[in-house]
Amino acid sequence: MPYKIYVDRDDCIGAGTCVECAPNVFALDDENIAIVFDTTGDSDEDVFAAAQDCPQQCIYLFDVDTDEQVYP
Repeated sequence: MPYKIYVDRDDCIGAGTCVECAPNVFALDDENIAIVFDTTGDSDEDVFAAAQDCPQQCIYLFDVDTDEQVYP
């Protein structure tokens, strides 16, 4: 299932684990904070792994059809 992705920029510490897991979805901006630049750039599994691996748990995933929060 494709996800709507929200990054809580106030909680992001720029660890970069999201970029390691899904480099075609996430990047670090000039403030070293995660951004989403292509929600379909990597597999759903890689996006989910990126959210799970975030040390701050600041990546939120939502079902694109129902807007139901999937993670965390």
